[in-house]
Amino acid sequence: MGPKTPSTNAVTLSKGQKRRAPPPTSSCTPNADRGRGPKRVKLYDARTILSQNKDAALKNGELDLNAFLKAREFEIKALEDGMQRSKGNLMERAFQSVPRDLRRRTASHNVKRVPKRLQKRAKREMEGDNTPTVDSSKRKPRTTRGRLRAETAKRLGILAAKKLAQKSKTGDAEKKLDIRAARPKIRKDKLNGPPKPVSKFRKRQIHKTWLPTHMWHAKRARMTEPKNPFWRFALPVTSTEKSYRPTHRASGARGAVAWDMSYMSTIGLEGPVESLEKVLKAMGVTEANLWERRGALWRGGKRSWTGWLPRKSGDDCVQIGPSTIIWCNSESISSIQTDASKKHPSQRIFVRIHPSMFLETWDELLRISKLQRPKVHIEDLRFEIGSISITGPGSTESLLGILYPFEKSASSAAESGDQHADTFKLLAGVTNPAALPANAILSFLVMDPRLRYPSRRITLPKPEDEEANFKQLEILSAWPVDNSNPSPGLFDRNTRFKATRLPAQKAINRRKGNAPPGAHPTPLPTDPQIPIMLIASRNSSSTSAQGTWTLLAPWKCILPFWYGLVHHPLTSGGNPRFGGLDELRQTHFEHGTPWFPADFPGTDAGFAWELEKRKERKAKWDRRPKGKRIEWDSLDLGAGRKGEIGRGWACDFERLIGIHPLPEEDHSVNTTDITPQVTTQDTADKMKTKEPESAIPTEPKRITSPIHHISKKAFTTLLSTPNPPAPPPTQVATIRLTLTSRGVASPCARIYRLPQPPSQEDSTLSTNASTPPSTTREAWLDLLPSNSKTKPTIKNPTRIAHTTSLTERTRLLAQSLLEPPTKEEEPPNVPDEEDLIGFVTTGEFSLAEGRGVAVGTVVVGRVLGREGGEKRKGGERLCIVRNAGEKGGRLARWEEV
Repeated sequence: MGPKTPSTNAVTLSKGQKRRAPPPTSSCTPNADRGRGPKRVKLYDARTILSQNKDAALKNGELDLNAFLKAREFEIKALEDGMQRSKGNLMERAFQSVPRDLRRRTASHNVKRVPKRLQKRAKREMEGDNTPTVDSSKRKPRTTRGRLRAETAKRLGILAAKKLAQKSKTGDAEKKLDIRAARPKIRKDKLNGPPKPVSKFRKRQIHKTWLPTHMWHAKRARMTEPKNPFWRFALPVTSTEKSYRPTHRASGARGAVAWDMSYMSTIGLEGPVESLEKVLKAMGVTEANLWERRGALWRGGKRSWTGWLPRKSGDDCVQIGPSTIIWCNSESISSIQTDASKKHPSQRIFVRIHPSMFLETWDELLRISKLQRPKVHIEDLRFEIGSISITGPGSTESLLGILYPFEKSASSAAESGDQHADTFKLLAGVTNPAALPANAILSFLVMDPRLRYPSRRITLPKPEDEEANFKQLEILSAWPVDNSNPSPGLFDRNTRFKATRLPAQKAINRRKGNAPPGAHPTPLPTDPQIPIMLIASRNSSSTSAQGTWTLLAPWKCILPFWYGLVHHPLTSGGNPRFGGLDELRQTHFEHGTPWFPADFPGTDAGFAWELEKRKERKAKWDRRPKGKRIEWDSLDLGAGRKGEIGRGWACDFERLIGIHPLPEEDHSVNTTDITPQVTTQDTADKMKTKEPESAIPTEPKRITSPIHHISKKAFTTLLSTPNPPAPPPTQVATIRLTLTSRGVASPCARIYRLPQPPSQEDSTLSTNASTPPSTTREAWLDLLPSNSKTKPTIKNPTRIAHTTSLTERTRLLAQSLLEPPTKEEEPPNVPDEEDLIGFVTTGEFSLAEGRGVAVGTVVVGRVLGREGGEKRKGGERLCIVRNAGEKGGRLARWEEV
């Protein structure tokens, strides 16, 4: 009997022994001279193929065919069985089953370097061979920073052990209490800081704040530079995939586009109704219909108002920027006020503004509110209320898929019939938010959207269902929401705080797992009630243009809504797209509305944006080689004129109004806002000094625009007045340009008025009367198409009749190919600098119009001088647009916006 093969389970390795000791060799042991022990029995048996003696098939020297076939059948089955058994018992180790760069010699020390499917097997093999493995907690640091972190971790571990020892001494008599997070403090009449970020990401948010959806966007979009945020926020600029045409289609034809607009600032006002009216009127909200009977819906919290806010600068009023004002319903607010506050009833208002104009608006509201008696308090709610904007035909469908009104208990019978929630459920067939009443508001309580995630496709009424369509039109025309009170939950601080105490995702997943297949978890009385507000706004005066839904909710509840929104399956196919700043500006451009602050350089926020873009364009021009960049001084404008007017990389309004050009310093768009920086607790403990209550963060240097914007209404009034008074030279207005021919106007393009007719040239021509004018009005008017309202047509090539013979077709085709291209006539020279009236701020090819469109800013005094205010027969105004660095110009029509 041969030696006994040792069992792998019975082998015990001593400390320090790396591999098993070989068994004692013997002369009768097979392979004894190889220096290795016998193979394991399991592997030996796996590689042994049984066979049958061939003598059984021979009988008396003759072949028994049946016995021979049975023997071969047995051997074939044994061969197949051996192949199957040996496949799973190869001598190849786990590190030999991976690519060459991950094999034993380079990776045997680290199990985590092999694929996950082989990690358990590799770990088992290494333990059997007593191979030392890498432990990340015991690895010695190689850098100075690593050594410091290791020492810090060691000290923290010692401190934690001491605390644990102290707790063990006290015993288990004391019960563990779950301490909930304290309600964040909101100071009145003072700025409030952003929420304290997680310690892991705290250093990344020292000089900026992340949006609630930052982690989601950072993986799918190009974000702002870490050291150059926009308005102290890390914002998504554009999607990482090509999105210009998909955004155009989703916002107007099929689908939806959503933006996280939580960076929009919210200011809360609280005080008596009379004092609030005085504050708003002092801020420029003086329209008569707002304070009369027609404004009752706005003052009742059922409509929102959008308009411009001015501020006083000496004897003049300077426009700050656009804003949205929302009232809290006076009847609903009584339910959230305490007994002490009911003695002196007060009202609450939300003012929604762009972050670039926050500090300017805050200072003006603070100044005016302190003058009121009874006093009005203002609150900084920038990080209390977030928002999501969504537009497109599928916007209403997407919101219906993620917003589920909170199912109240039967005991609250008075509140069970929430008209706002019931009306919202009936909007399933609405494909355009502009079909709703202008600035309509829906306010109600909803459930946690994670309970219904992922959302399911909404059943929409069929287009041929006349009864459903008529019912929907009846709802939109009557709008029954006006007869009910909206929910005041979003205005209440306690309600917002309770809504942010959302259950953990693990608890939600557990409830989903316990629910029946295909069913949603059963709502519990302890589920948070999230207050929301939906605002349906119109992007233009036309109801045919797509409107926008704005969802207002507590800041910490935005992320659950966002996840459900971007993953909602639309009936048209796909999911709603997301957009950044570029997509937001694109949708405004295609709707024909200027985008704040880029298209309003007459405001402080808009001029700060222009200074930042000047610096970027100048740096881009400097980086180009001298042979591939435009030389502004040598630009030929025709008629003996050399050099670009002003700085070619800037909308040089300083030269246009005749002031000294501002120095191109480091003016960044994030200096127009102010946010208290995050201070760690350790630093706060070391700083024992106590700040005074009136102290606010250091105010950065504010940029003041040398030009002043006037509203569309005031500009239209000046244009319609026969002999208007001369406006100040610094007044500017925003216009929309449409080119009458092919071409595109780029930013910083120069806008000229048409030259003066010959009958009026004597008063404005230069003193040298012998010098001919550089261009004439008739030369430019000849470029105007006969029907200027139609789109520019491209001349089609001559068509060949279908009756033409093949020989004649070949001859005509060869003639058209060999014929030299027709040379287009050069346009007339552009006018002189005295006819320059403004600059283009945004310009590109509009997919909605199918032609070149631009948005520009013009000086009002120069427009009213001549052709600017004079309309032609078709009711259109003409101008000339020339791109910076180019010689030729293009004829365009303009209108005030």
